[in-house]
Amino acid sequence: MKPSIVEPQVKYTVELNWADRWQIYRRLQELDIPCWCQTNQPLTVEISNPTAAIQLWSVVQQFTICREDSIRNLKKCWQYRS
Repeated sequence: MKPSIVEPQVKYTVELNWADRWQIYRRLQELDIPCWCQTNQPLTVEISNPTAAIQLWSVVQQFTICREDSIRNLKKCWQYRS
């Protein structure tokens, strides 16, 4: 019998504005990241591995960062590649 490796699961409460919360919830569902969101309640996300943590961070950034900051970050990435 193989030993089972159980990764710890941590639940995070993510405070977001109403519109972003539902969009982020839907995207996390598409990524198969367990999350819950009830009316007038914050988003709760279960993170069980580093990949899920990075995906949560990335999705939140995608919906909450302003356009100018996003452009600035992309330009920095391209500068490092050159």
